[in-house]
Amino acid sequence: MDTAKLFTTGRSQAVRLPKEYRFEGDSVLIKRVGRAVVLLPRTASWDALFEALGQFEPGLRLVREQPARAERRRALRR
Repeated sequence: MDTAKLFTTGRSQAVRLPKEYRFEGDSVLIKRVGRAVVLLPRTASWDALFEALGQFEPGLRLVREQPARAERRRALRR
């Protein structure tokens, strides 16, 4: 896994990305997912997200199976 340098400018923290990770434009979308921080290009955010999701291993479960809402409520009352 590659790394990027962190630095402080004023009261903000910034990330210096390696050349191969540079974005076009002057801003990106940012999202916290658990402990990870995800950066997406503003121009094609959904395309970039779906492209990234397609790179996960085929066996990865992206959907959780949950009981129907009524079943969950009954379980909580017990």
